[in-house]
Amino acid sequence: MQLTGLHHISAITGNASLNVAFYTQVLGLHLVKKTVNQDDVAAYHLYYGDDIGHAGTALTFFDWAQAGPNRPGVGTISAIMLGVTGRSALEWWVTRLDSFQVQHEGIKVRGKNESAYLAFTDPEGQHVELVDDLGKLGGQPWKGSPVPAEMRVRGLYGVRILVRDVALTERLLTGTMGFRRADTIISEQQSTIAVFEVGAGGPGTEVHVDIRPDLNFGSPAIGGVHHVSFRTPDEKEHAQWREKLARVVRGVTPIIERFYFKAIYFREPNGVLFEISTDGPGFGGDEDIEHLGELLALPPFLEPHRAEIEAGLKPIRPVHFDAKN
Repeated sequence: MQLTGLHHISAITGNASLNVAFYTQVLGLHLVKKTVNQDDVAAYHLYYGDDIGHAGTALTFFDWAQAGPNRPGVGTISAIMLGVTGRSALEWWVTRLDSFQVQHEGIKVRGKNESAYLAFTDPEGQHVELVDDLGKLGGQPWKGSPVPAEMRVRGLYGVRILVRDVALTERLLTGTMGFRRADTIISEQQSTIAVFEVGAGGPGTEVHVDIRPDLNFGSPAIGGVHHVSFRTPDEKEHAQWREKLARVVRGVTPIIERFYFKAIYFREPNGVLFEISTDGPGFGGDEDIEHLGELLALPPFLEPHRAEIEAGLKPIRPVHFDAKN
């Protein structure tokens, strides 16, 4: 029984129209599913990924316009890491971000392997990093992307979380979830970051644990990240993970049917919300693969309420990002 890496990362936007425009037009991701938060049907849940949103490529957003600004701190996810291949791709992205006037920090390196990365913020302040995946991430190119296939975002690389007590988080990651400590990094703020990996390790599997006893506890909102989910291949192993976690972690949810995958949720000891999800069945069950994300998709249990749900959603309007030469 082994987690194989990151399944998806779910963040928060306060402007669905702006979010769709930025992540499809600037980052070149495919909006593979436009649905609603199943626990709050007044909010969109937008899924971006590769051509069909394979597990390990999905970056999702809840549209919570009333959430207020993100409050960074302990118990939150402080950065989303996405993989691209090669330093030449990072250099290309510097030019692209400049052309769209996206604030970034330039190409930097970190860790024992001198991993190259490019940090930037989206229009709502979301912290995103493009990291050289050394060709280890796959992903299926979206033929409608404005980004050339060789420069594309290939999938999720990892996440960074903020904790006070690393020992408690490390015990859960290594003692229960099958992670191992792979590196130690000193951040630009002079904090220690413990890097953990799972499964095959490296890109697509990393959790960077930033040890920050100086910070207060935070609260995710607009421009922040709600949770990170990890991959398990099938329902049998998923049920086994639920049983295993319930023995050592308080408040593990029952297995929840999300239609596109099954999920369980729990908080690690410093408060970050974790999820474990099945790889399947995926996003092709309720829409034509050639038309993913074009219409509002609802799971079967919500379909009888479509008219009411649609009436409560604010329409996603076209927004256009213009590149400056």
